[in-house]
Amino acid sequence: MAINKTKKADLVSKSKRIFEISLIISLALLIAAFKFFPDIEKLKLKKEDPPIIIDITDVLPTQQDRVVPPPPKPPIPIESPSAEVLEDIEIGDTEIDITEQISPPPPPPVEDRKIVEKEEIFFVVAEDMPEPIGGLSEIQKKIKYPELAIKAGIEGRVIINAFVDEFGVVNRAKIFKGIGGGCDEAALDAVLKTKFKPGLQRGKPVKVQVKVPVFFKLQ
Repeated sequence: MAINKTKKADLVSKSKRIFEISLIISLALLIAAFKFFPDIEKLKLKKEDPPIIIDITDVLPTQQDRVVPPPPKPPIPIESPSAEVLEDIEIGDTEIDITEQISPPPPPPVEDRKIVEKEEIFFVVAEDMPEPIGGLSEIQKKIKYPELAIKAGIEGRVIINAFVDEFGVVNRAKIFKGIGGGCDEAALDAVLKTKFKPGLQRGKPVKVQVKVPVFFKLQ
């Protein structure tokens, strides 16, 4: 009995032959390419960039030598115009004679001297106070009524502080209380002109200050 082949079996056998033929053609083309075009591979190699190699080394700091400035030029000496004059100056004798007596300065003038007088002490209170001889009426007799006070109609009492010494004399007096219009000065003048009985302390006359009233009354 004869074996009949199908179309499918024929195709399988043909495909093997086709594969072999195509493989042979491919190899032939590849060999031809290397033979007729040898510079293609070289061009590809040239297009590739060469690798960059970085060499890292330690850089030492640079040192600069210090530049020393040149020394300044010495100044040009200038001749002093007064050099000759200074040489001619003679220095006098500076020795001090210790044995020589120095006269004291003259005394100040008499007018400039201040004479300090010892202030007299007057008692404020004594066992027996001073009294005007003849009483207060004696002082009133010595008063001259000022015209200004009369025109102004001034009346009242003036008190004078009298400083009576141990002899009954009024050394000084001052106004303790006044009324104006010239009455104060009139009362002061009358008291200074009046003689007093001196004040007594333990039976001895002493200096006493006493307040004396003086009255001014229009008639």
